[in-house]
Amino acid sequence: MPGRGSVRPEKLVQVEALSKHLLARPVTAVVGVRGVPASALQSMRRELRRRDHPILVATNSSIRHALEAAAKERPALAPLLDHVVDQTAILSAEGNPFSLFQEFARTRSPTPARGGEIAPKDVFVPAGTTSFKPGPIVGELQHAGFPAAIEKGKVVLKKDTTIVKAGQPISREVAGLLTRLEIYPLEVGLTLRAVVDGSTFYPPEVLAVDLEAQRAELARAARQALGLAVEISYPTSATVPLLLTRAHRRALGVALAAGYATKETIEPLFAKAMREAAAVNKLIGH
Repeated sequence: MPGRGSVRPEKLVQVEALSKHLLARPVTAVVGVRGVPASALQSMRRELRRRDHPILVATNSSIRHALEAAAKERPALAPLLDHVVDQTAILSAEGNPFSLFQEFARTRSPTPARGGEIAPKDVFVPAGTTSFKPGPIVGELQHAGFPAAIEKGKVVLKKDTTIVKAGQPISREVAGLLTRLEIYPLEVGLTLRAVVDGSTFYPPEVLAVDLEAQRAELARAARQALGLAVEISYPTSATVPLLLTRAHRRALGVALAAGYATKETIEPLFAKAMREAAAVNKLIGH
C-alpha cells in the first residue's frame, strides 16, 4: 500500500482487520449510514449483530484501503470501491443478498425535513381538508406553493400537488409546512448501497425487489400453469389426481345421461325416474 511507512500503526491494524472482515464471508456489502442518529445507529447495529449481520463503521479512507487489499485476493470486491462515498460502513454476512436488502430497508423510517435537504423522490401533497384553523396559515401555504383555500370554514388543499420534485432542495419554508401537515419526505436508516455475493456484484437497483410481490406472482403463475395442464390433459404428479377426478365426474355424467346402471348411478337414476313418474301422475291427474 502506497505510503505505508507514513501511516499510523493503529490505522494499519484497523485496515488489516477490516480487510479480514471483508473476506470472512461470501456476502460483502457497502452500507450508507448518513443521517442516522448515533443512538439509533447503535441500536440498529446491535439488532443486526443479533441476526449475525454485524456492520463495521470506519473512515472512508480506511474502508477503501481495506477493499483494495481484499480485492487482491478476491477481485469481485473491486466494484464496491465506487460506492464508498459519504458516511459509510461495511458488512460481511451469509445469506441471500435480496433478503439482506429487505432487512436493511426495514431499518428505514420516515422523518421530517428541516430545510436544505435534497428530496430523494417527488414530495406529494394530497388534496383534502387540513387540521388548520382559518387564519394566516392560508397565506403561508399559498406563498410556499400549496393550493390552499378556505371552504366551509376549513382550510383545504384544493388539488393534489407535487410540492418538491426528486433531486430538488426542500426549502425551510416548505419543510416546516410539510411537518405541520404530518408529511415526512425523508427517510432515516441504513442503506445497502451495493453487494458482492461470491463473484457476483449487485447494484442497489437490482436488489430493490418486492419479494412478497414476486412470491405472489410465482404462486399465480403456478396456478395458471396447473389450470392449463389440466385443460390439455397433460399428466404430471400434480395434475393426475385432478385429471382422474375430472374423468370420473364426466364418466358419471355420461352414465346418468345414458341410463347406465352401476352401484354409483343406480340411486340417482331411481331418483330421476321417481321425479319423472311424479310429473306424469301430475299431468294425468289434471
